[in-house]
Amino acid sequence: MSNLTTKHLLGIKDLQKEDIELIFRTADNFKEVINRPIKKVPSLRDVTIANLFFENSTRTRLSFELAERRLSADVINFAASSSSVSKGETLIDTVNNILAMKVDIIVMRHPNPGAAVFLAKHVDASIVNAGDGAHEHPTQALLDAYSIREKFGKVDGLKVAIVGDILHSRVALSNIFCLQKLGAEVMVCGPETLLPKHVASLGVKVEKDLRKALEWCDVANMLRIQLERQDIRYFPSIREYVMRYGLNKSLLDSLDKKITIMHPGPINRGVEITSDVADSDQAIILDQVENGVATRMAVLYLLAGRVE
Repeated sequence: MSNLTTKHLLGIKDLQKEDIELIFRTADNFKEVINRPIKKVPSLRDVTIANLFFENSTRTRLSFELAERRLSADVINFAASSSSVSKGETLIDTVNNILAMKVDIIVMRHPNPGAAVFLAKHVDASIVNAGDGAHEHPTQALLDAYSIREKFGKVDGLKVAIVGDILHSRVALSNIFCLQKLGAEVMVCGPETLLPKHVASLGVKVEKDLRKALEWCDVANMLRIQLERQDIRYFPSIREYVMRYGLNKSLLDSLDKKITIMHPGPINRGVEITSDVADSDQAIILDQVENGVATRMAVLYLLAGRVE
């Protein structure tokens, strides 16, 4: 298989296992490219990519932009706060204006779940969902699974615990879909108030005790608390959350095995993990950042192959 089965990357749910494996094989090649002295390839010369970010983002936006420039694409950056959106322009109007500039691929982050799906139904360009509300964040899940594959040589058969604010996390949902398609066992762990009511129906294990989750897993992906998406208080205080669900070095060292620590960023140091955990040799957080560029290069390259 040398082509994706889809014109868009709207969510992991829409991908076949073969699509994910193709993205990973392509990312392997681009990983070599970004570690060479000359880090650019002409693969997407004459392809125009628009980055539409209707929500604040630093890491994801920069990672996409770097991936696009490494592929020699023409890049248009669009920030909603400084655009006509703030004057009441609709999403379709905004996109149609950008498409009039002959854009081939749109990378979009939007606060509303389903925005990328809506867009894909109304425009001809390929759409990459860079996060839609608390729904999905497919490229983050791909880079996370790719990083696990790089560390262990496989994903199939591994036990992965996703810890923290599962309820508000688009990263958690995409990770669950991606890891399960690749054959991993998944557990979610967090306070009951931050676990979706029907999360067990997704085929994941549910654990409310952090130590038990850590003793079970090979990999722990520590999520931050999404305070910006919380309209009510889901736990008494940050201090209490840290006491029950914060991962520190003494807890990590007390386990009877060495587990791998991940974090999608940004890290709230001292809350979900302490600095000595984030900076330890068990953490692959910086590998995730590097792999994010290679994985996004792979996604854009493969989608561009389908641009008519």
